[in-house]
Amino acid sequence: MGVTRLKRKARRNKQTAAKRNNSIKQLSYQPVIKNIDKEALKASFGQAEAPAAKEEVVEAPVAEEVQETVETVEETKEEVVAEAETEEATAEEASTEEEKTEE
Repeated sequence: MGVTRLKRKARRNKQTAAKRNNSIKQLSYQPVIKNIDKEALKASFGQAEAPAAKEEVVEAPVAEEVQETVETVEETKEEVVAEAETEEATAEEASTEEEKTEE
């Protein structure tokens, strides 16, 4: 009788070993140390100053602009009301005409 190989189990074992090796490589990785002048780097941080706090100036809207917007809103309101009244009138006329034709 021949020996049976467990192919799936062998593949799983290889995957876990490869994963373990990769994680060890990632954990032990150290970046390349470059020749950097630390003192010059520290000095450059000292030169940067914090930006001065700016005061926010909030300007009140001009009364004229507000008045103009109010006027335009009132005009559009009047137009809408007039349109609604004409629609109601035409609807009433249509309903009275239908009543006359039914009689």
